[in-house]
Amino acid sequence: MVEAPSRLLVANVIAQIAFGLLAMTICLPSMQEWGALFGAPQASVQLTFSGYVIAYGAMQLVYGPLSDRYGRKRLMMVGLIVGGLASLVAATASSLPALVAARVLQGAGGAASLVVGRAAIQDLFAGPQRLKVMAYLGMAMGLCPPAATVIGGQIHERVGWQGNFVAMAVVALVLFVAAWRGLPIRPPREPAATHWFREMLAGYALLARQREFPLYVVVLAASVAAFYSFLAGAPIVLRSYGVGPAGVGWYVMVVPLAFVLGNFVNSRLIVRVGQRRVMMAGQVLTLIGIAMVIVLGAFGPRSPLVLSLPLLLMGFGHGFFMPICLAGTVGLIPAVAGTAAAVAGLAQQFSGALGGYLVGLVSHDGPVNLATVMLGFTVIATIAQARLRVRDRVPR
Repeated sequence: MVEAPSRLLVANVIAQIAFGLLAMTICLPSMQEWGALFGAPQASVQLTFSGYVIAYGAMQLVYGPLSDRYGRKRLMMVGLIVGGLASLVAATASSLPALVAARVLQGAGGAASLVVGRAAIQDLFAGPQRLKVMAYLGMAMGLCPPAATVIGGQIHERVGWQGNFVAMAVVALVLFVAAWRGLPIRPPREPAATHWFREMLAGYALLARQREFPLYVVVLAASVAAFYSFLAGAPIVLRSYGVGPAGVGWYVMVVPLAFVLGNFVNSRLIVRVGQRRVMMAGQVLTLIGIAMVIVLGAFGPRSPLVLSLPLLLMGFGHGFFMPICLAGTVGLIPAVAGTAAAVAGLAQQFSGALGGYLVGLVSHDGPVNLATVMLGFTVIATIAQARLRVRDRVPR
């Protein structure tokens, strides 16, 4: 474990984790035009998002346990190679099925950065340093979607949609060099007597016996599904208001920026108020924000602000409880932090893929249908969080 981590090391780890989210969101503005470009319905276009997210989640089940056994750095570099090559394949895709396949491969590569990077924080930082890095990570992850969508929209307008994938290939190369030269190698674990696959299953079984772990995972997964539904559906809703690819990012950015602010306020409140109260306050704010979108979308003015402004409350609320849930999943049993991060990541990305696909099945002449999908996921998260509070009171 690093005694006095440098700012460069902190920035390196956070940048590695952010790669997958950047690759996921930078092409969202282009999704408005892929249907017409490839002659496909919107539901098929949504598969470019859902396919990425499913691979992004599923491969975490592989990377996480293997990184526990063999170390983080090697697995992270493999993922960057896969993600970079897949980005180049996507840039040359001439049909929607080819683009979907490239996005699936890109998600498989990006998964390594997320799950291995989260577990690396557990390895490299301790005590207050770890909490501080987690706070920085929450802010960075909040800034990634708006920055990526704004940049992606501008690249789309000036270069074409392929330019976004070329840009991600370049980012993958830079991060590969940064990982190779700048990340410490985790000391090898003592060789296990059991086969790696049996050891992986044992880690999953151990986590399943922790009463809090499944509830933390449900809160994370349902909340991410609501957010991914927003990311996938917002470009379609905004198109109905006359907002093109270059403008999508400016309306999407309000939610992640509010998430960053929520992280900051969370770090100030949690010691005085307590984790569970802060988490429940976040869920209440989220429910209010989504409900406002439904009401204003049905009865308010016809404006893209009807979608984005009320969801400031959702972003702020997610900033209250998401960092606590993330720390809870990997902190219950530090010895299997990579496995825990993989399980949580899989659940998040699969539920996110479901949300991203569902929004392609409903009409979006306004934000009501999108917000209804988001509300359904948020209610599930709220119920799981209430159960988490009840279990806190049960003697062990």
